[in-house]
Amino acid sequence: MRTAPAVYGTDERRVRYPGAPGLADVAVDGVRPRAVVIGAGIAGLAAATGLAERGFHVEVIERERYLGGRVGGWTERLPDGTEVAMNRGFHAFFAQYYNLRKLLVRSDPGLNRLRRVRDYPLVDSQGRRDTFRGLPHTPPWNALAFAFRSPTFRLRDLIRVNARAAAPLAAVSVPRIYEQLDHLDAETFLRDINFPHAARHLAFDVFSRSFFIEPHRMSAAELATMFHIYFLGSSEGLIFDVAQDNFDIGLWIPLAEYLTVPDVAGRPGRVEFRSGVGVTGIDSRDDETFRVTADDGTAVDADAVVIATDIAGLRDIVSASPTLGDADWRSRVTAAGIAPAFAVLRLWLDRPVDPDRPAFLATGDLAPLDNISVLDRYENQAAAWARRNDGSVVELHAYAVPDGARDALRGRLLARLHEIYPETIDADIVGECAVWRRDCPRFGPGDFARRPGIATPHPRLMLAGDGIRVDLPVALMERAATTGWLAANALLRQWGAAEHTVQTVPADGRSALLRTLATHGGGPR
Repeated sequence: MRTAPAVYGTDERRVRYPGAPGLADVAVDGVRPRAVVIGAGIAGLAAATGLAERGFHVEVIERERYLGGRVGGWTERLPDGTEVAMNRGFHAFFAQYYNLRKLLVRSDPGLNRLRRVRDYPLVDSQGRRDTFRGLPHTPPWNALAFAFRSPTFRLRDLIRVNARAAAPLAAVSVPRIYEQLDHLDAETFLRDINFPHAARHLAFDVFSRSFFIEPHRMSAAELATMFHIYFLGSSEGLIFDVAQDNFDIGLWIPLAEYLTVPDVAGRPGRVEFRSGVGVTGIDSRDDETFRVTADDGTAVDADAVVIATDIAGLRDIVSASPTLGDADWRSRVTAAGIAPAFAVLRLWLDRPVDPDRPAFLATGDLAPLDNISVLDRYENQAAAWARRNDGSVVELHAYAVPDGARDALRGRLLARLHEIYPETIDADIVGECAVWRRDCPRFGPGDFARRPGIATPHPRLMLAGDGIRVDLPVALMERAATTGWLAANALLRQWGAAEHTVQTVPADGRSALLRTLATHGGGPR
């Protein structure tokens, strides 16, 4: 199997966690260990890649009919019969997503299927606008420059911030930050440190709602870790990449081809994909072999299993598998929480939006709208449709939506679109697709300590996903990719195979002074 280069990241302080050396191929007399990966999202694909590249035969079972999980793509039809690309909404591929990029370079060595956005402005209900364009990359100057040029920060506000209480925010140490702040919610923490109220919407609400959760329900430790990853812990910058094509043809179909097509040496691919199939249970026979049963009536025997589903899927599988784990582990899986619902409304309009509209606009204090994407600014399929029809493709996101608000949501989102982009008021909607899901992990106060980790009571059963605990400074798609690689490593170790190196932003804040302050009493009690 081909091995892609691993050249990505410019931050000289990024941390490498070298994989242990070992066998390049674990096949013995032509016999390969068999692994089953449940879930073909980012975590499952990373785990499958990590195992297949060391000689495992891997079967990936995915309940959806497409790969990529919550970053999957598929095809819909407009009322006129036109086929259009669809997915679950905008995703930002930040430069500090080292382990996700490690996966993507397998089928795109130059990462040419990603495109850098020029900016993503933030606007609030008062019309105040922040931007990430032109910021220095090096901490802490990036955060200071953002603060001093922001219309929501004033010097007297910054002077009033409780610097000692805010020290953990500026000097994050992972996983210690969870001991300091995980008992608090983000909103209380920001209030306690006297952070300017107006600035919260733009500086922090965007982060919290990236977890599809409101600030008063989000762990302050998770908020601080996010601030560390994107601001004070990394010099990769805040401008991100987007996929140039819908996620299926742009990302996951090429990766599947890499994993299944024979390589240049003529060796067959070592991964089988079964899509549209759910797993109904796992029987652990002797901690070293498993039988995985699917809802199509088939059963697969495996030497190793990685469960890389969403939290609801994990809970269902464990509940239906009485031989898995012990009482404590099963209770932690059962207690894993799910965030509130989110909605995506994609519109195909009969006229273009104004040419100065950004590809992505984040909003604060403009409920229920959290951001607007103009897809024809960056996605090839949307751009082609817009050119043919002299129109535009616009996407509206609403995060942390209360269950009772669903019926009125479409009208409220459209009203916000018309308010912010008035040129859309007279546009006819040629077609629309709506996505409503509630399947993202919850990161609430106190969740971290009880969150299930990668290892399980069975040495050859691993978990992976963005809702799985890992004591590294990673989040969102990068957490999914990281846990996938680490799950593969934990299994490779048992067969004496060479492990895969992972990278992260530094686990500790870069300022020695702020680290000292945080260590000696900083932080709310």
